[in-house]
Amino acid sequence: MSVLRDILDELLSMFLGDARLSLAILAVVAAAAALVYAGQPWLAGAVLLLGCVGLMLGSVILAARKAGAGH
Repeated sequence: MSVLRDILDELLSMFLGDARLSLAILAVVAAAAALVYAGQPWLAGAVLLLGCVGLMLGSVILAARKAGAGH
């Protein structure tokens, strides 16, 4: 049972570790869902693709800057 708890703790810490990124991804997914509901599935796909890639690039750049600032 302790292994299951450790796994759940790790999953929770992944999402809470960078709360801003998690909330931004949820916003992108919500925007895409709204576009699907509005009848624009191709635009929703583009929002998902470009939004998630943009967020990940931004996250990597921010992490690199923080790591560079320590040196």
